[in-house]
Parts: sequence; C-alpha cells; structure tokens
Amino acid sequence: MYHRVKTRANKKKKRFQGRHPTDTQLGDDVRKNVRVRGGNIKVKQIKAKHANVLIDGKNVKCEITWVSENPASRDLTRRNIITKGAVIDVKDPSGESFKAKVTSRPGQDGIINAVKQ
Repeated sequence: MYHRVKTRANKKKKRFQGRHPTDTQLGDDVRKNVRVRGGNIKVKQIKAKHANVLIDGKNVKCEITWVSENPASRDLTRRNIITKGAVIDVKDPSGESFKAKVTSRPGQDGIINAVKQ
C-alpha cells in the first residue's frame, strides 16, 4: 500500500517571515537599524535610558528609573522591558519623580515617547 505525501498549498515566501521581538531594556541608549521590506529602515531600540515625556503640553527629556507596570505581561514588568502601554517611573531634570505611560513603539520606532499620568 502506498502512503500519500502531504504537500503544502503554497511555498514559504520571504515576505512572510518575522523577527524576534526587540525587548527594549533599561541601560545606556543602544539602537540598531534594520532593513525591512521595500528597502525601508526600522530603528530598533535595544536599550534605553531616557524618554521624551509630555508634561503640560511640553516635551521634556526624562531619565527612566524602572518599569512599574506593563499591562501586556507581568513577566515584562519583572524583566524591566519597555513596550507600548508600559507604565514607567521617570525623573525629570529638576529631580521630581513621577509615572508616565509609553505611547511609542520602541522596538519599531527607535525612540520612547510617553505621557505623564
């Protein structure tokens, strides 16, 4: 008796492939340029030390102290990984500490923008 060979309906294409998540961590700023489909470039933020925080309508460059909450996953909070929607503790240039919510996608935009909570 012959066994029937299973075949795919269509081949795997290069345009279907994905990449591993960036998992932006705390540390001195490290960015990486990645060429994507169409010849475009995505800037991936590997490590971050500062965030642009919107405070009363003005952008202020603040230092990130730690990740206090990440609704995407409890594990990301424990590992201090910054993603969109993460709540971070920041210190502004005058030394005041407060919480801010990340509005950008650091793994794809290469920058951290946040809004004071």
